[in-house]
Amino acid sequence: MNLLNITQEVLALEQELQHKPFLTNKEEIIHTLGDLLIKAVEKRCKGRIGIAFSGGIDSTLLAFICFTLKKDFILYNTGIKGSSDVEWATKIANFYNWNMKQQIYSIEEAEVILKKVVKIIPDPTVTKTGIAAPEYAVLEMAKKDQIDTLFGGLGAEEIYAGYGRHKQALKDNRVHEECWDGLKKVYENDLLRDLAVINYFEINMQCPFLDKEVVKYSMQIHPQFKITEEHKKLILLETAVYLGLEKEFAYRPKKAAQYGSGFHFAIEKLAKKKGFKLKKEYLDSLQ
Repeated sequence: MNLLNITQEVLALEQELQHKPFLTNKEEIIHTLGDLLIKAVEKRCKGRIGIAFSGGIDSTLLAFICFTLKKDFILYNTGIKGSSDVEWATKIANFYNWNMKQQIYSIEEAEVILKKVVKIIPDPTVTKTGIAAPEYAVLEMAKKDQIDTLFGGLGAEEIYAGYGRHKQALKDNRVHEECWDGLKKVYENDLLRDLAVINYFEINMQCPFLDKEVVKYSMQIHPQFKITEEHKKLILLETAVYLGLEKEFAYRPKKAAQYGSGFHFAIEKLAKKKGFKLKKEYLDSLQ
């Protein structure tokens, strides 16, 4: 999908698929989805490849597919010292002997990144800044390595029901509708922020989960295979295991980027240290 025109493309796709029955053959779904994801990654493997790597299912699956395709790639991981993303990324990279570059920050060092981010992204709210900060750090490393293409996992949460709001939608029997709503808002909610950071570094960012064929197929999968009371993004986890990823890594509990990387915690600590009652007031003071 064209990221700059994604809202219109999603609306057209929703219209195209609205009367099609859900796919319900789980074995066939996993096999086909695996093939589509491999193709989506392979056709985007151009030049020197980097992967924004948090150790979550999305980035780990992208790395694993590159690994099975025997592509030359570098993982880029960042976070606050002791954060779960840093620990899991290290564990997974070591297990597979993947080449990973890592930047770990103290709370005080994180402020340097935050000062840069709030000047780059539109509407630097606490959440958006907490997400953009690790993105900035990863892109900064990739830029120094002259990476041509950086892979990111954007889109997987929306397509495969990975947010907390999808758990609520499960109770209300409207998971499918919530997935479509998220896709239609992905530009406003995520891409505006991400593109601001990406354009700052002038790196080609690719999102295989937003490949048109992947989205089209995935949005026909019955929502009962995407989310249960126990697991979000279940069909993606099962597909990853089917492709050969270690189950421990596929099913790793994952926090949102701002929490997993520790940058939200850093914002909270810095705001308190500087005497601000609200985290947003602290971020405003950095601009």
